[in-house]
Amino acid sequence: MIHLLEFMAVVMLADFVSGFFHWLEDSYGREDFPITGRLYTKPNILHHHQPRHFVKHTWLQSSWDLALFGVVTVFTAWLLHLLAWQVWLFALLGANANQIHKWAHRSRKENGRFVSLLHDLRLLQSPQHHGHHHTSPKNSHYCVITNFLNPVLDGIGFWPGLEWVIHRAFGILRRIDSSLGE
Repeated sequence: MIHLLEFMAVVMLADFVSGFFHWLEDSYGREDFPITGRLYTKPNILHHHQPRHFVKHTWLQSSWDLALFGVVTVFTAWLLHLLAWQVWLFALLGANANQIHKWAHRSRKENGRFVSLLHDLRLLQSPQHHGHHHTSPKNSHYCVITNFLNPVLDGIGFWPGLEWVIHRAFGILRRIDSSLGE
């Protein structure tokens, strides 16, 4: 029982971390930022204008950076003598967050039986659930791995609260999503 709870906690942590970076891209990424503007913000803005654009990318094209983060996470845990199955699971889920996100944008036929079954069983975020993120005002449902965290975080106003703190502390406002004007 304890391992099941640990497993679920690691999945939720990976989902939260994926959601945090997704929120950060959507809220504060700018195309003119050096490096991150070209690598993350520009494709993210394109994704909000054309949500299925990135499904044509290979796993490597859309996940190389997350895989690198996973390798660094595992290596750091190893160096600190903290490498355990939980770290491996976190790294594996994190490295595949963009792939799971892509599956939420593809049809059942494109995904095949296995991924469609995982969607049906709600073990992976379903296309219907993720569709809320692409509905105006596009400021919710940032976590892309499961259906579980988004209702909680959105229900308590976590993301707007975080934006309020950032605005109060640094005077920085959330970036306006250019896809909302369409």
